[in-house]
Amino acid sequence: MDPTTPVVFLHAFPLNAAMWEPQLAALGSRRTLTPNFPGFGERPPSAPELDRFAHTVIEDMDAASIPRAVVVGLSMGGYVAFRLHALEPGRLAGLVLADTRAGGDDEAGRAKRTDQAARARREGVGWLEEALLPALVGETTLRERPAVVAAVRGMMAQADPEGVARALEAMRGRPNSTPDLGEIQVPALVLVGEEDTLTPVDEARKIIAGVPNGLLTVIPRAGHLSNLEAPDLFNEALLRFLG
Repeated sequence: MDPTTPVVFLHAFPLNAAMWEPQLAALGSRRTLTPNFPGFGERPPSAPELDRFAHTVIEDMDAASIPRAVVVGLSMGGYVAFRLHALEPGRLAGLVLADTRAGGDDEAGRAKRTDQAARARREGVGWLEEALLPALVGETTLRERPAVVAAVRGMMAQADPEGVARALEAMRGRPNSTPDLGEIQVPALVLVGEEDTLTPVDEARKIIAGVPNGLLTVIPRAGHLSNLEAPDLFNEALLRFLG
């Protein structure tokens, strides 16, 4: 892969682009872009549609004069990466899908997101830590990495309640991308923490089964936020892929 190709990082829910700091440090002088989705970071909430989120990424790429990039998406960022490929596949030089799934939500999952969106509008984001943090990181991180837990907690606290609600609604309405996996013709890397219970290893294997040119790497002792929980191993796999 061309070492001058920029890398665009798409963040997880309900975090923001700051989650990619360990990867930016590892990439050194390589050109990168870390957009915040609507409702996170500096961006106000937008329509609750993942296609709107994807268009935001395209707008940021255009503003930065990046016509094509390797796109790295984790969790919700992976969902947006699928939509970005569906809308403008020529913008992708490579694809890294971390701790995500190609399928849509089932009925129970959609109902849960509806309830959580209503709760965010009603109560704010204070409840997110108790409800989501134990699933966002793995058992090893909860037990041994208090600094990572604190960093995740801090990013969750920064989230805008309406942004959280609309992101939940956007994820609730996302299409099933599984039938489109065969259309991904660029090199693809699928990363997953072995302790990820939200999008477990079996979901990563389903993506690999459908992508023509893909590689799977399972990251030990890491959960759903594998880039933060095991940054050295995550970065090693990413740099090997980029190289």
